[in-house]
Amino acid sequence: MASLNPVQGALGHRRAAHLLRRTSFRYTRARVDAFASLTAAEALADLFTDRALLLEQPIYGASNPAPWINPPQPPDAPLPADDKELTRYVMAWWVNEALHDEGMGHKMTFFLHQYLAVNYESGSSMEFYDYLMLLRWGRFGNFKKMVAKMVVDNCMLSYIDNDQNFVNNPNENYAREFFELHTILPGGAAGPGDYTTYTEDDIVEAARVLTGFNHAKRHQYVDVETGIPAGRGYPPSHDFGVKTFSNRFGGATVSAPSNDETGMFAELQSLIDLVFAQDATTLNFCRRLYHFFITRAIDDEAENDIIGPLAQTFITSGFDMKPVLEQLLQSEHFFDLDDADTTDEHVGAFIKSPLDLALQSLSFFNIPIPDPQTANLDHYMTFYNGGVIERMVGRAGMDLFYPPDVAGYPGYYQNPSFNRSFFNSATIIARYKLPQMLLTGTYAWGSSMGESIGTKLDVAAWLRDSGDITDPNDSFILVTEFLQYMFPETPDTDRFEHFHTVVFLDGLPPADWSYEWQNYLNTGDDTEVKIPLGRLVNAVMYAPEYQVF
Repeated sequence: MASLNPVQGALGHRRAAHLLRRTSFRYTRARVDAFASLTAAEALADLFTDRALLLEQPIYGASNPAPWINPPQPPDAPLPADDKELTRYVMAWWVNEALHDEGMGHKMTFFLHQYLAVNYESGSSMEFYDYLMLLRWGRFGNFKKMVAKMVVDNCMLSYIDNDQNFVNNPNENYAREFFELHTILPGGAAGPGDYTTYTEDDIVEAARVLTGFNHAKRHQYVDVETGIPAGRGYPPSHDFGVKTFSNRFGGATVSAPSNDETGMFAELQSLIDLVFAQDATTLNFCRRLYHFFITRAIDDEAENDIIGPLAQTFITSGFDMKPVLEQLLQSEHFFDLDDADTTDEHVGAFIKSPLDLALQSLSFFNIPIPDPQTANLDHYMTFYNGGVIERMVGRAGMDLFYPPDVAGYPGYYQNPSFNRSFFNSATIIARYKLPQMLLTGTYAWGSSMGESIGTKLDVAAWLRDSGDITDPNDSFILVTEFLQYMFPETPDTDRFEHFHTVVFLDGLPPADWSYEWQNYLNTGDDTEVKIPLGRLVNAVMYAPEYQVF
């Protein structure tokens, strides 16, 4: 049976690599080696440790880069550039922080973005930054509280139209998505307008609860608990009548204790209490975690032995996410140790999202990144927006921070294809051009082919200086260790020989490689060594084994 029992003893290389790939965008040999000697609990404690941001907020400007977002500025304060351009700097800032985050903070931030999705056009550059900071604030915290805070996030207010929800002209869009996506999830048709877990009438009543919540000016209103600018309640636009819910909620009623903003928030909290009292809400959250961290398919065994107990932990914790994550991510089930075959289900079961593929590749090879505080920001933006966000991620099927609909990115939720949507005829070229982009430092295809992305992988220097291969002089050790850290599972002998003898040595004896490597170390001329190294990098990153984790 599937088991949430914690795995015992030191993780070892394979489990450490699996844990790191699933929980962090920053994947390096040093981190894998460090985790290998730790228990799962110790490794998770490290991953949960708060990491300070490299930059507290984005900066803009070529000669004297400076922030434009905080402290909140008056609404008539001039911006240093067009606001749409500034939003691109916010996105580049987040990706840079995610790339360098050795914990799982940004992975959980992205999980919450996928769950409580907006797009980068749903607010100003400053409001989009606030949304990202709200996700960061709540990444390991209380999901019930996070849902409440999201109701008055300025981007969310625009994205799902609750800024158009007034007592005399109600708009049901946000109420519908609040039930259908953010909390309880429809349970299947039980009759006209009845979805087992809620009804169309419940959407109408919830929309009434949500009337009057709208934008607030950043320099005038900041949420006391988060310290983040947010929307607020406007009593003249709110429906203060009693709201009566269907038998799916036991015929419960919700009303404001006072006809003011305080009463509005109290009434909102009553609605959230009512929804989180339903088993379907906790089960939905735990399934979403499972889809994100374990595998997309949930069979009956996983539903009974994993999802059910996780949901109980979620309830017992008062809807804190961290205890659920701790229970799941150190379990025998996560590491595929709860049945006789420990190599068939979870390790290597996901096709990497374009974001995972790009950032874990960049971090593994320690690609030099332009520093926004010292480098020309055009250079910085060329790399992150042109290279990473547009080419490595966007053309590979994930328009970062612009999910195709309110449900998020289909690769995380859309049955039956799930993560297979990340790898298809429309996205495969971008995935397979990634090693060429890194090795040449250019846009490898399309109208910008040949133009610099602002950095590149000097593969010979990386091999010489990184220490990631213990003996680069020995071709057998070099290829063995390269595959060990690049692939989720150790390849069999035939597969290894393909990469070692056919790809890397090109049929030549190992002594030829040793001679050329020593010549490179003595002269600094990488002409001969970068050819086989480039073949190896390309072949490994093209391999099906590298496309999964």
